[in-house]
Formats: sequence, C-alpha cells, structure tokens
Amino acid sequence: MAKSDSALKDAQITMENVGGRDLRVTRWRMDEPSENLPLLFFNGIGANMEAVAPFAEMLEERPFIMFDMPGVGGSPDPVVPYNAFIMSWISDQLLERFGIDQVDVMGVSWGGAMAQHFTMQHSDRVNRLILAATTAGMFMVPGNISALSKMADPRRYIDPDYMTKHFKTLYGGATNGSEGHVARVTPPSKTGYFYQLLAMMGWTSAPFLPFMNKETLIMMGGDDQIVVPINGQILNRLIPNSRLEVIEDGGHLFMLSHVEESLALIREHLDQD
Repeated sequence: MAKSDSALKDAQITMENVGGRDLRVTRWRMDEPSENLPLLFFNGIGANMEAVAPFAEMLEERPFIMFDMPGVGGSPDPVVPYNAFIMSWISDQLLERFGIDQVDVMGVSWGGAMAQHFTMQHSDRVNRLILAATTAGMFMVPGNISALSKMADPRRYIDPDYMTKHFKTLYGGATNGSEGHVARVTPPSKTGYFYQLLAMMGWTSAPFLPFMNKETLIMMGGDDQIVVPINGQILNRLIPNSRLEVIEDGGHLFMLSHVEESLALIREHLDQD
C-alpha cells in the first residue's frame, strides 16, 4: 500500500457502491473553492489511478475525479460484465452523489472511448472534451503488430523488467518517465482486464460523432505504436467542433514523456471562454 499512499497522498479516496458495483473513487481538490469545473477522467485499459496521480496533482488549479474500473486497481472484480452504457450511467450517478452538476471530460486510450460515450449519453453534464491517444472504436486503424502482440502479454503488468525493456516497442516515442510509470502500475485481475476488453467489443462512436457539439481537443502521439496518429485525424473529421494536436515525437504515453507540453494544451483548451 505504500506505493498507493505515496502516489495519492493529496487525494481523497473512498469506496462507493453504485449500481451494485463497488468502485474505488479518488477526488482531488473537490472541497476547495475553484472557478474551474471538475475534470472527470477515464483511464486506459488495465490502468489503475496511481498511474494518473502525478498528472492530477500537476493540474492543481482544477478539481479532479476518477475511479478504478471493476477489477482494476482498488476496485473489486466485477460479478457480471458491463458495457460503455452501464459505466457511463454509473459515472453519472457518481457525479450526482457528489453534487457535481457539470464537468469537463478527458479520456486516454480505452478511456477515450468511455469519454466519448459518456459525452454522448450525458451531454448535459459535459462542458468540454479532451481525447488523448484514442479512436472511434471498431473502425480504428490498427497499430504496429509488434507493439500489439507485446501489449497482449500479461508480463507487461506483472514484470517491471519486461515493461522497461519493451517500453519503446510497446508505446513508441520518448521514454522519459517510463521508470516512474512502471513503478506506479499494478496489474488488473484477469477478470477485470477481460471485462474491459469485452465492454468495447463491437463498439463505435463514428455514426454519432458528427452530432456531438462539444468543443473537443484531440491529442495524439506522432510515434504512437498502438493508436497510430491517423485515428486522430478520423476523430477530427467526424467531430464538428474539434481540433487536433500531434506531439510529434510522442508515443502512446506522450502525457508521461511530454508532461509540460500536454498540460499546456489541456489548459489552453479548458481555459477558453
């Protein structure tokens, strides 16, 4: 638990039962006065909230809320499968429980799909949207075969040496901060990981994105080996009020290797009138 306590030292962590599912929920600065809306964050597949904690802490001017998906991090295994509709509803119920009327929404990779779905399902809750290293779902252009095969290997979660050795192949781009990231990641359960994969099987946002009217920032890594940059161009074409920013030498985890550049783009987007 020392790793978790250190990474989340400034956060408020609670276990919440929503829709019959127990979830570990983490909130930063929710009780502090702020002129900014809270940021609801959806994480990548199999990723626990400790992996995102440094980013949440650096975005110090904004309240921040996220939760571990069932079977990931501190959330117990799911008893039954779920889908994007169910988890969007659960996210909405969490916001209701904490008295949050409106949020900005951000999602990375798998979480980017969740962010899109939540925005479409609960449009009245969402002010602005940020999509990082993600796709429109089943119509995505696939990534590098070598990277995808290593991503499917469970050793990337349970063997730090394996993760460090293959970090560049897995994620592409610069490897700045990779050691810290590897130290913060804990493996999801087999059930949790499988149900996350299952939740997005056959899912796509493509037919609905042209009707989504939220101001949207799309961020992609120019050297992403998992979600190749053309997927960002597809999103940009489909979403009317969107702009695409590419971190040229960034990989799938460009928010880790290019922290300041990523934060600057995010702040610029969210601080617009």
